[in-house]
Amino acid sequence: NSFRPERNTCFHFAIHLSVMCSLAPEVPSIEEAYSKKSDSITVEFTEVAGATNYLLRAESRSGDFFSETNVSSSPGTIRQLQPYTDYILRVISVNSGRRSQPSLATENRTVVMAPELETDAPTNNTINVTWPRVEHAVFYTLCLFQQGSSTRLKRNTTDTMVVFDNLTPGTLYCIKGTAWDAEGRTGDDLTVCPSTPDVTHVQMTQGRSLGIAVYWLSVQGARIYVALTSNGKNCSSQSNHCFIIPAECGQNRSVTVVAYNDAGPSSPSQPVTYITCGYITQTLPTAGNCSVMWDSVPLVEHYITYIKRDDGAEHSCNTTETTCQFFCMCGYTYLTSVFPHNQAGSSLFAHVRNYTTIPCCPHDVTIKLVSTETLEIMWSPVKGSELYKTTAAETHEVIHCNDTSPVCALSDLKCNTGYAVTVTSCCELRGCNTTCKAQIHETAPCTPEIMSLAQVNNSTYKVLITNPNTGDTNYTVTATGRYDRHTCHSTNDYCELTQLPCGKTYEVTVVATSAAGKSLPGFSKILETGPCCPMYVNVTQVTQAMTNVTWSAGHGARSYVVALTSLRGHASCHTLDTHCLMGCITCGTNYSVYLEAISSSGHKSECLYKGFSSKSAHCVKLYRRSNNTLRVYWRSLGTQVYNHTVQLSGTRANNTCTAAAGSMYCDMEEGPCGDVYTVVVAPVGHDGTIVVFCQARWYSGGSQWR
Repeated sequence: NSFRPERNTCFHFAIHLSVMCSLAPEVPSIEEAYSKKSDSITVEFTEVAGATNYLLRAESRSGDFFSETNVSSSPGTIRQLQPYTDYILRVISVNSGRRSQPSLATENRTVVMAPELETDAPTNNTINVTWPRVEHAVFYTLCLFQQGSSTRLKRNTTDTMVVFDNLTPGTLYCIKGTAWDAEGRTGDDLTVCPSTPDVTHVQMTQGRSLGIAVYWLSVQGARIYVALTSNGKNCSSQSNHCFIIPAECGQNRSVTVVAYNDAGPSSPSQPVTYITCGYITQTLPTAGNCSVMWDSVPLVEHYITYIKRDDGAEHSCNTTETTCQFFCMCGYTYLTSVFPHNQAGSSLFAHVRNYTTIPCCPHDVTIKLVSTETLEIMWSPVKGSELYKTTAAETHEVIHCNDTSPVCALSDLKCNTGYAVTVTSCCELRGCNTTCKAQIHETAPCTPEIMSLAQVNNSTYKVLITNPNTGDTNYTVTATGRYDRHTCHSTNDYCELTQLPCGKTYEVTVVATSAAGKSLPGFSKILETGPCCPMYVNVTQVTQAMTNVTWSAGHGARSYVVALTSLRGHASCHTLDTHCLMGCITCGTNYSVYLEAISSSGHKSECLYKGFSSKSAHCVKLYRRSNNTLRVYWRSLGTQVYNHTVQLSGTRANNTCTAAAGSMYCDMEEGPCGDVYTVVVAPVGHDGTIVVFCQARWYSGGSQWR
């Protein structure tokens, strides 16, 4: 008998992708890195072909500092670093907006800070120098020299005080201090020698109270400055400016500045003259409602204020008050002047004040994920902005881009993380617009990994994956074969690949997808499906207790286990062949046919086929009857569900008799006396086949049975 399993037909297709990309420039290498200042490191590197510029990257060991500096060639200097701090340095080549991979890292440490020298002259020929201890410094070098002379006096010490004595009275000396670290490297140096400051600018202050602001150039060694006007008013400051309030209107005055330290005052600066005016302008630091304000002038009936914008737009107001309100826009410069009027006419002269509003916030800001962990930010240029700063709150407000170009890339970000990105516009005159809003954008999901592959049934496999992401993340598992591809999707940590054909090998990968984009694919694993079941199985009964089972080869199978099972017995064999001879068969019994195909790697496929029923007849006896007929009687060990055929053949007779199912005898005409007959009783299957292995019995007419 031939039996075929029921099979599903699968149609397979292949998708071919072509990807074209341009290459990034080659990776440069760092030749040398060194620190000369406590806040910077200089890096010398190899320049590569095709690179238009380079990025110097510095990271702290703790990970709380990250900086990228754009340079055009080697060497380049990274600034705004911390003193005596280790930094991991890399260099990246850039062209047309594409970056190379970072170079191999090198590590370098900034030098120590300079000592902050404080001087004191207790006598006319002695200078005492003290300073706070510098962190990580092991000793100090101080060098004293006289201005205009080549004489040098050098002192090394591990203390924080040095005394220079036997000096020339009334002479100006400079003192240079340097600290050394444990590696023998010199740090920053600081020179102290008080000199005369120069006044750089005097202007009227803004506000209702008239005053002047005095600005000067700072000098080394000065601890405090005093500005003194020609009418006896003064102000002091430790920085480079101070304010004198109030001032009288319409006066012609001069101002000088003197620097002081513990050794005494410097010579006064050259006097600078100034003229006070009758009003003061003031505008608000942000766009919106601005105002011009001034002090009242005696005998004035009204004021006319003229406001002109730098694009030519004009506005004026006529008021008896000392203020004028007007609408101002961000990023513009406004020129204002106020003319007092009375019955005699208008003032012939008015000061022109200019004020630039804060630059506008960038608009049309778009954030795009250009790689799994890199965001590209683009925006339209805005009026009044000379520089754009791009920061992200999640990176501790580190400035990722500080450029005039309206584009920035935030790289080396964390996967599956939302970043609040702020683009701030800045100008030199008004600083940065701190009202610019942040936009939140998420990076691509983190890469998942396949943990295990487990077979559920002949065509279904369960893939267990990691779930490193939060939120609404979908995972796609793809099994790619030579000619076909299968996928499954899940939001959990597992996914089932179904309807995989037998005897195939697949490369299985997993990718995470969210609203932000796709992750990088995880590491792949090889999946081998179970071998194919044979197309057919034939079971042939050889004897009453033995059958021969044959089957077609199953694709991918190396060995087979075939089993015949029933309530009355069980037979099985394990073989490398496609056939098997099996015993322990009971006649007249229905058997189920099972076959298990096994691959060389141990994968199994269970196959179930249509059963078969064994047939046999036993215990045949013959009886002679009085009417010259012969009755053939038999007894079967199985159930009486088959017809039986009786074949009697001899030299002079050949008779056949058929008995219905359930009957155990058949009558037929007896042959001539003395002849020898062969009697065969065999069951007849439902399909008409006759069992051919039933044993024959011999009979001699008119003589004994055999």
